[in-house]
Amino acid sequence: MFVSHLPAARILAVEDDPLLAAHVQAHLQGSGFAVTLSHDGRQGLQLAEQEDFDLVLMDILLPGTNGLDALQQLRKRRGVPVILMSALGAEQDRIAGFSQGADDYLPKPFSLGELSVRIEAILRRVAYERRGQLPPPQDTRLQFDEGRADVRFAGQWAGLTPSEYRVLELLSRSLDEALSKPFLYQQALRRGYSVHDRSLDMHVSHIRRKLQALGETGLRLDTVWGKGYLLSREEA
Repeated sequence: MFVSHLPAARILAVEDDPLLAAHVQAHLQGSGFAVTLSHDGRQGLQLAEQEDFDLVLMDILLPGTNGLDALQQLRKRRGVPVILMSALGAEQDRIAGFSQGADDYLPKPFSLGELSVRIEAILRRVAYERRGQLPPPQDTRLQFDEGRADVRFAGQWAGLTPSEYRVLELLSRSLDEALSKPFLYQQALRRGYSVHDRSLDMHVSHIRRKLQALGETGLRLDTVWGKGYLLSREEA
């Protein structure tokens, strides 16, 4: 599990519902994170500005200072990843959150499992960015062409779309490792994950079909139920 690689990651949760805050804290601490709670927007903003957190979870409807205003102020000083939480769910709230610099938006009610995978996606992205570059694609028989956003096998191009190329490239960089849907949405499709959004599944289906048309039988692109997708070598 990804969080095991970052046992000391610090998360600030700003949530005025004491029951939800307690559940979030217990769940994330059980996953190896150090969690600081705040029940007030003004206090949460001060903590986020003054201390070094790896990620901030912030409700929108908060006493003191609402989450959108707090995020706007925070972005003047800090680039820490922020996931907004809200029971409002209106499109204008999501747009406002992203325009203020939110990294993701989680509508309430949400499952703690969904919260975990969204945190995983963001922290994994940040870890790659801090390294300066992604690890190179692992050994496959495909030739990756970044400029063309396509792959070639036996002299033939697959005809991938840019989104399909990014999905396949990410999977190839983590050969034999399942990548979660939220991570692939963030990194390849460059937007937040939604359980009702089927576009990633469509892209994966197209990738499978195009690789098969190339005659590339050395790779398997499998669905890992409850996790995401995994690219692996076919057994000889």
